[in-house]
Amino acid sequence: MQEQKSFAMNGFFGILLIVVLAISAIFSFMNVHLFTGFIAILALLLVWSGLTVIQPNQTAVVTFFGRYLGTLRQSGFWFVVPLSSRKRVSIRVRNFNSVKLKVNDVAGNPIEIAAVVVFRVIDPAKAVFDVDSYEKFVEIQSETALRHVASKYPYDDYQGAVQSLRANAEEVAAELAAELQHRLSLAGVEVMEARLTHLAYSTEIASAMLQRQQADAIIAARQKIVEGAVGMVQMALAQLQREGIVELDEERKAAMINNLMVAIVSDRAASPVINTGSLY
Repeated sequence: MQEQKSFAMNGFFGILLIVVLAISAIFSFMNVHLFTGFIAILALLLVWSGLTVIQPNQTAVVTFFGRYLGTLRQSGFWFVVPLSSRKRVSIRVRNFNSVKLKVNDVAGNPIEIAAVVVFRVIDPAKAVFDVDSYEKFVEIQSETALRHVASKYPYDDYQGAVQSLRANAEEVAAELAAELQHRLSLAGVEVMEARLTHLAYSTEIASAMLQRQQADAIIAARQKIVEGAVGMVQMALAQLQREGIVELDEERKAAMINNLMVAIVSDRAASPVINTGSLY
């Protein structure tokens, strides 16, 4: 379906024509010209059926006995083809809030997810003729696209190796908007934005996954701490050797490394032991 511009004239011209026909009908009946009067009334009704009002950011898809005549986009008072039907389609920006859907992420974990879609109709002819109900079409396709995108990502990934639903909200939203645009272009709908509004583990596994998240977070944090501790010990030994502050043999070097690693890695404050000398 290709949109085309509908025939339309200024509506006040139709009002003027109605006034003229009404006066003609009155004079015809007064002069007992009944046939002429009935013709004038019939013409008046035909003209009246062609008057329509278009509000701002609203369109009218005009059909005449099943034939598409065009789309009227300009707001105002218009006179179109008499006896034609006008299907009004709003082109205002609208929101669609999906319900909370229960889906499985790429790892098979059940999660709850919901999104908001900002859209508007840009092709009223497609919205009317190419789908049965474009509002219902937007609703169903939005939920289908959300399920498809959610199943391609894990809920979370503390290693940072892959993108996840929680950590990469912008990327997920962009992919969701692109897939929705591909699906909804059939209905003449433009997707302006799509965002996740709810993301959580399903209730039956929420507590278990919370413990797993905490364990993963602790392991990841410990790995970072150990990496930093090794670097700090290397820097300390290198600086001592470079400046010649103290000479350490292999045994004392190993003891110093052990003490530094324990002090840095431990999750409690270290209690230093000061060596003031030797008895011998």
